[in-house]
Amino acid sequence: MPRLGPLTPLVGNWEGNAGVDLSYHNKDIETAETTYFEKAWFRPIPVVENGNQTMEGLNYGMTAWRHGEEAMDPFHDEVGYLLWEKATGQVLRCFAVPRGLAILAGGTAAADTRQIFCTAEPGSQSYGLSQNKYLLERAAATAYSCSYTFNDDGTFSYTSDLVLKLAATGLEMHHTDRNTLHRVS
Repeated sequence: MPRLGPLTPLVGNWEGNAGVDLSYHNKDIETAETTYFEKAWFRPIPVVENGNQTMEGLNYGMTAWRHGEEAMDPFHDEVGYLLWEKATGQVLRCFAVPRGLAILAGGTAAADTRQIFCTAEPGSQSYGLSQNKYLLERAAATAYSCSYTFNDDGTFSYTSDLVLKLAATGLEMHHTDRNTLHRVS
């Protein structure tokens, strides 16, 4: 069994051109889909030891451009870590986006799983999320979930769902992202 367990298939550089972002567009005052091109990289990090706890992991970056705007500034950029604790089967995704949002999501995964699921909730002492005051007042995050699926053709697909309570509408909405990426190196 590879030391990175369920994270092993992610190592490398990836691209995907089938991304779909469903989000609230403040300028247009509506919820709409945006298609995008994305680049991602995942690199092994040294073993993480916390007393008796040992975790293996990857650091990663994901950057996305709206279709037709690939030569311009990206509309999404994130950096983070994916960690796996073999002894408990816990898998963690901890990341930040430059809108003032940080998430530590977690779940359970076997070493040879083909699908990883993680969740987080505000105020959770184990798997939670934190946001700046501006976001909390205008688009308060109430839940987060994500999945990674390793496909038979060597690609991987992901989904991400951030539930937001929008001040502009008074309603909750699911800000979702999904894409399938193929390894480029």
